[in-house]
Amino acid sequence: MAHVLGISGSPMEVSRSAVLLGHVARILEGHGHTVDLLAVRDLPPAALLHADFSDPAIRDTIERLEVADGVVVATPVYKAAFSGLLKAWLDLMPQFGLSGKAVLPLATGGSAAHALALDYALRPVLTSMEARHVVNGYLVLDRFIESPTPVEPSPTEAPVNIHADAAPALGRVLDSFLEALGSRPRARPAA
Repeated sequence: MAHVLGISGSPMEVSRSAVLLGHVARILEGHGHTVDLLAVRDLPPAALLHADFSDPAIRDTIERLEVADGVVVATPVYKAAFSGLLKAWLDLMPQFGLSGKAVLPLATGGSAAHALALDYALRPVLTSMEARHVVNGYLVLDRFIESPTPVEPSPTEAPVNIHADAAPALGRVLDSFLEALGSRPRARPAA
C-alpha cells in the first residue's frame, strides 16, 4: 500500500479545507494506505517567510514529502488562488519534490467559480515540481461541508458531513487518485 502525505494549506485554526482533508484521509486509510497529515499553519512562520531551509521543521517536511508515494493538497481559495501560506511552503520544497508522485489537489470555497483556482493556479505549480500525475482536482463548496467548530476534535477524528450533492464527485476524484497510486512504479530491489 501507498504512503500519502496530506497537506493542509489553510492558515486558519478552524478550516473547512482541513476538515475535507481529514475526511479524505479517513477514506484513504480505509483503502489500506497510510496517511501523514501536515498542517502548514503549524510550521514556524519566520522559517516560511524567510525561506529558512535549515530550520528543523522545514527539513522535516522535506523528508516527509520525499518518502510519500502520493500527496493530497487541500487549500481554501482566496482571491481566485490557493492560499499564500501553501505557496510559501511549496516554494521551500525541492524543485522536483513531487517527482514520481501522484497528486490530488482539493479546494474549498464559497462559489463554483473558485474551481478555476485548481487548474489555473495550483496545477501549474504542482506540475512544475514534476508530479508524475496530477489527477483532476475538486472544489467542495463551503456550504457542502459541515462547519467545523473550535471545540470539535481534530479534523482526522471528527465525523464529517459532506453534503450528498458533493459526495459523488468527490468520490470520483478519489477513485482517480487511488488508481494513480496503484499504478505507481514500485522501486526495484537492490541487486
